[in-house]
Parts: sequence; C-alpha cells; structure tokens
Amino acid sequence: MQNKENGKLACVGTGMKMGAHISPIARQYIIDADILFMAVSNGVIGLWLQDLNPNCVDLQRFYGAGKDRKKTYEEMIEAILFEVRQGKNVCAAFYGHPGVFARAPHEAIKLAREEGYEAHMEPGISAEDCLYSDLGIDPGKFGCQHFEATQFLKYKRIVDPSAYLILWQIGLTGESNVGLEYTDKSKLGVLTNKLSKLYSLDHEVIIYESGHLVMEGFKQEVVKLRRLPEASTNLYSTLIIPPYKSLEPE
Repeated sequence: MQNKENGKLACVGTGMKMGAHISPIARQYIIDADILFMAVSNGVIGLWLQDLNPNCVDLQRFYGAGKDRKKTYEEMIEAILFEVRQGKNVCAAFYGHPGVFARAPHEAIKLAREEGYEAHMEPGISAEDCLYSDLGIDPGKFGCQHFEATQFLKYKRIVDPSAYLILWQIGLTGESNVGLEYTDKSKLGVLTNKLSKLYSLDHEVIIYESGHLVMEGFKQEVVKLRRLPEASTNLYSTLIIPPYKSLEPE
C-alpha cells in the first residue's frame, strides 16, 4: 500500500465522443490509476472506461430525484478525496472538458492541493469545441457570449445582440437546486420572455446537442424564438442565438 503522502489526483476529460476526443495523456492517467471515478454521458462510455480500468466508481450514483445538486457535488468531492488521502493514485474522468460546467473537478483539485497533495487537470474536447465545428460558427467573426441558462435567467447580464449568444444547459433552466431532471416547460417560457426584450420572437434560434458516440451525428433544431417553450430539450441541450443586429462601428 502506498504511503499517504504519495496520494495524487488527476481530473481528466474524455471528450464528447467515446475514444475519439480523449488525449493520449488523459487516457494513460485513466489506465494507470489505482482507482477511477467517472461521470460520463451514457452507459456505453462507462463500459468503455471500465474496460480501461476495472477499478471504477460511477459518480452518477450520487445524483437523486429532487436531491440538491450542491449536496451531490459535495459527496462526489468527498469520495474522490477519501481515496487520495489513502495514498492512492486517483483519476476522475468527466465527459467533455473537466473544467467546463463541472464543479466537482475544480473543487476536488483545490482541496487536494490545500491538503498538500499533487493534483491537476487534463483537458478534453468540449461541447463548445464540437459546436463550432458542427454548426460552422467562427467565434471570431461576430464574437460569442456564453452563459449558463439558469444563471442568465436569474441575474442581470449585458447582452450584445450583434454577437452570438450561447446558453448552456437549457434543459435544466431554473433547476439549479435539484438532481438530473429536465426543466419545467414554463421555465423555458420565462426564458423566452426575457430574450424577447432583446430579440424578435420571429428570430430563428438553434437547439444543439453534440453526438456522444463516434458514429453518432450531432442534433440541431432550428425554431423561431416564440416556439422555444415547445421545443424538445434534454440535459445536454444548448441554445444558440445568432446575431440579431449588425456590428456598429465606433
């Protein structure tokens, strides 16, 4: 058994598509770990990770219907840190990029470092990376603004309608304190009402979802803003609002 002081943590990204979007170094961290924690988008990817490292713990088990997500994340972090404190070489694998819309990796690394353990993050190809490729968007052409949908709904944000507006996790709009549940359609109605103060209700928007398997294509649905509350969304849905106004020179 390793000495306690040898405990270390690597939080790695598996990318969006199984086996195709993971870096060689992240893959090696997964294989070499004494114990692997995982939080991935579907069971097939979970089976693939278990094949790379059979000593695997699924972090999704900490979610629960109606359970406060803050409590869930705290339990995930504690489970990861417990093994680090035992002197183990720990890897925690998260789908996409482990630093994007993922509280547990950031907090686990922060706490591990504060306790004197070696801890770091390895990136993965994120949903944002896939979005630019799949939809043919160059963020440098008009600019991009990114907000988490619930945060955008709850707080005042300055929005430039001449740039792209990208709202993440619209399938969880207004559901910041619960588990893996989809949003009430009425919350999308509230979001639409807020957006209507900046955009015409006839402005076309895109609901996007990246593919998760190598042979799986991405999904997109183009609807007018007024139809957003009726659109089909899920946990991985992203809303893209193209520029509504022209760029204005100084």
